[in-house]
Amino acid sequence: MIFDFHQYWQDIVNNPVPSLIIIGNLILIESLLSVDNAAVLATMVMDLPQNQRNRALRYGIIGAYVFRGICLIFAAWLITIWWLKPLGGLYLLYLVYDYFKGRSTKAKDDDLLNKKESWLYRVTFGALGQFWATIVLVELMDLAFSIDNVFAAVAFSENLLLIWLGVFIGILAMRFVAQGFVRLMERYPFLEPAAFIVIGILGTKLLLSIYEHFNPDHVFSKFLASHAADWGVSILTVAVFFVPVITSQLFNWPKHNK
Repeated sequence: MIFDFHQYWQDIVNNPVPSLIIIGNLILIESLLSVDNAAVLATMVMDLPQNQRNRALRYGIIGAYVFRGICLIFAAWLITIWWLKPLGGLYLLYLVYDYFKGRSTKAKDDDLLNKKESWLYRVTFGALGQFWATIVLVELMDLAFSIDNVFAAVAFSENLLLIWLGVFIGILAMRFVAQGFVRLMERYPFLEPAAFIVIGILGTKLLLSIYEHFNPDHVFSKFLASHAADWGVSILTVAVFFVPVITSQLFNWPKHNK
């Protein structure tokens, strides 16, 4: 696939407001999901000696940058190979199902990764030692989170320039404002399930590409490929995040922490 910078840029210039909304959504999604990413990585390094934890987390941040960059390059294939879109949609919907199922059936501590039960950890522990075995799992977790985020990004838009801008700015946000998002989610704990609701919306949009592929001339397919659909998804995702925050502030519903 040829990267047509001029065409992508013209699309942004001709549609500045929806483009900015999409970039803002991508930054928000990247930042919120990165809080989960950071929490999981922090859990994974907790059994290391104190002097090795920060080093392991630093490798985790480097891995997040590298794998997100690689996955963004492969975003071009997500756009051109039609069946990868619905496959990615099913994957995102599975993540949503797994998250909400876990909230209803398991205690919070059960969600933490138990490295001692990982076959990869057991195989690599003897050869690499505890520290490097942990790094292997940290990087695999980074790769998994990177795939999740790129699937979500492609659901917002097929403009690769928009996707790259939004996700890379989001990566910077992950590095510099992660603590702020942690505090925000501590005050508004409903933002975490809201993030997964948004992922469900994006997964549904990707899954609907099956209909778009087999019925390209249908009015619904044309709508799915239109800027109006991009507008709709963007506004809906913004509403999922911010309407509960507003109602929580005004009416304390959903309840927030002081």
